[in-house]
Amino acid sequence: MEFSDCARLLDPAPMALEMGFERLGDGVLHVAARTDMRGCTGAMLEWWFGSRPGTREYLWWHPLDHVASAWSETREGTHIGSIHHATERFTGSEPEQLAIQFREPAEFFDAGELAAARASGAVSAVICAHGGPGPEPRRRPDGAVIGTRLIHLCRDTPWGMVLRTHFFLGYDLPRLGMPRAMMDEQFPDHLAPNLLQHCYDEFTTLSRFLPSLYEAEAGGVRPPRRSW
Repeated sequence: MEFSDCARLLDPAPMALEMGFERLGDGVLHVAARTDMRGCTGAMLEWWFGSRPGTREYLWWHPLDHVASAWSETREGTHIGSIHHATERFTGSEPEQLAIQFREPAEFFDAGELAAARASGAVSAVICAHGGPGPEPRRRPDGAVIGTRLIHLCRDTPWGMVLRTHFFLGYDLPRLGMPRAMMDEQFPDHLAPNLLQHCYDEFTTLSRFLPSLYEAEAGGVRPPRRSW
């Protein structure tokens, strides 16, 4: 799936690539992961990113792969516009520093199509981001981070939430003239299965504590209940 076809994610019907990876013609490495997050909702996942988890919470999220977490350019009440400075491994690799800049979903999807998908229940939340390496990644004149594209798309179900995650690693670089051989070197094939497993592991782990944390800290959206 090309990034230009990401509107297909708004349709809950099974996709040709729900879980896997492929090398696109320009060298971009596309990684797709699907995670069933039982007991969770799209609102919970948006709240999680909006809470800007620090290193302690980041280690809860993936005790094996996550190392450190910090945030910059934050805005109160939303993750959009902020940059998550994450240090993490990808299933056994050496730790890497990444900058993940959260963007408006309208940058990735047609506003009318996204609104219709939300209204039908096909989509309950969308988290979109640009990503780049290191603490100070390259940026466009408008401030957008240059590099990768990331989409987390949620659909609520009677049992919880389906999360589709798609990475387009190095999306901007061919458009800036990076040769195919350099794309293959910077984003090697073995990165894809490592990233897929990392993503599935971290969101499966998150699903085990997110509902309780959300209930305790989300400010009365879902009031605490007695178990007796």
